[in-house]
Amino acid sequence: MLDRVAGQLEHYMDLLSARQKVVAANIANADTPGYRTQDIDFQAEFESAAGMGPHAVEVSGLPVKNDGNSVSLDREARLLAENAMRFQLATTLLRSQIRMVRSAIQEGRSG
Repeated sequence: MLDRVAGQLEHYMDLLSARQKVVAANIANADTPGYRTQDIDFQAEFESAAGMGPHAVEVSGLPVKNDGNSVSLDREARLLAENAMRFQLATTLLRSQIRMVRSAIQEGRSG
């Protein structure tokens, strides 16, 4: 059970890390004509059993500027903040799992 939960948290944190890189690339290309905003499709990544690393996909439905660029710095800033909060939560959950294992080990030694 613990291995499964820890594995899922690790996968989630990998996705968050990949998203951080994608958002940074979006921001870096905010003035690049024709650049289309990318993001990580979390739902598809969780459902995928391929075991490959996460890949970015173009975000549809965003307004496109005259130069063909669809990056919104407001959206990307919001995603950075959201991503940081999610990563902090996942880290907290993983630490909690580790504390439970340590507690069980210590109880086993003294019992």
